[in-house]
Amino acid sequence: MTDEIRRQSPPAERNREPILAELKRVFPPQGTMLEIASGTGQHAAHFAAAMTEWKWQPTDGDARSMASIAAWCEGLPNVLPPMHLDVLSVPWQGLPKVVDAIFCANMLHISPWATCAALMRGAARQLSTPGPLVLYGPYLVDGEPVTQSNIAFDADLRARNPEWGLRRLAEVVQNAAVAGLLLRERVAMPANNLLLVFSQGLEIGMAMPQAEAVEVGQTLQ
Repeated sequence: MTDEIRRQSPPAERNREPILAELKRVFPPQGTMLEIASGTGQHAAHFAAAMTEWKWQPTDGDARSMASIAAWCEGLPNVLPPMHLDVLSVPWQGLPKVVDAIFCANMLHISPWATCAALMRGAARQLSTPGPLVLYGPYLVDGEPVTQSNIAFDADLRARNPEWGLRRLAEVVQNAAVAGLLLRERVAMPANNLLLVFSQGLEIGMAMPQAEAVEVGQTLQ
């Protein structure tokens, strides 16, 4: 029955090892992790099993995902029960008041743009200093060529929902800066994805320093 409840994401299966290697490098030895948009639960189960000193709190905006996440994480003592979380809500109810790291994969391009600012504000509220916010997914980087696969992916997303689409890295970084988070690292990942590491660095409301900004340029329509 558990296998029947578990939803499957082939990309999550493919990218879990490269992401895990970066999480082990970036994160402190132990702490409490908040995962935003856990999806099927495959990432939560794999990462928690490999990082046993971390307590993992999976969440998702789709209440229908709870059963799959719980099934994947069954038997892992360091994984808390999954929680429904709408990142647009203020405050984020029922979560640990302070967490040591936040991880979010493949959410921004399949949700309305408003979720980006909400994610950054929520992360700034929940994170201990200097806990990292780690994002994973495809982005449009101004001044750098866009692969044909990402052009096609962006077009497909926008056809499915006009509020979806690949996000410009410069705009994501700007939203983070307004919330008081600085982009510390940008790591190239397989399949034209990026892993972004943010942490506390600016006072709330301050603009991103120009030296740290990603230049604004062409974006897909």
